[in-house]
Amino acid sequence: MGMRNVRVVVLLMAMLAAAGCAGKKKGAAGGPGLSEEGVTPGGSLEQFRSGAALPKGEAGKLEDIHFAFDSYELDEEARRILRDNAEWLKDNGRVRVEIEGHCDERGTVEYNLALGAKRARAAKDYLTSLGVEADRMTTISYGEELPLCREHNEGCWQQNRRVHFVILRD
Repeated sequence: MGMRNVRVVVLLMAMLAAAGCAGKKKGAAGGPGLSEEGVTPGGSLEQFRSGAALPKGEAGKLEDIHFAFDSYELDEEARRILRDNAEWLKDNGRVRVEIEGHCDERGTVEYNLALGAKRARAAKDYLTSLGVEADRMTTISYGEELPLCREHNEGCWQQNRRVHFVILRD
């Protein structure tokens, strides 16, 4: 069994275990994700969403980018946003950031995790090309597991096809 298959099996087992935990709302504490290092539990996502993982006063400095269906290509709007994000990151050289790749609900879990990883990697690569140090950024894919919108229509799916930036404490 190859390393990729092992990761998928571990991810699926972690997802099943998370789904079986009593008293947890679906997605409330974050599910497993596919990071640069492999499968991670993503346990502190609730802290990220509440702002607890952000240095005081720095929430919302980095804007999300969005993608076309079944794509990880950066369009001109995404590049513009990433240029602004890069300037802020260069001005705040001590800040580390986690780059989260997200997808809409269409496609298999495995496909969406891979696509989310490609989206996060595309954003990181572009930020690196703009002068942001690569070692200040990590990537993780949540696939379809953390939607912003739960309706089943194109407007909602567009919101979910995104890269989200989480500023990490030192």
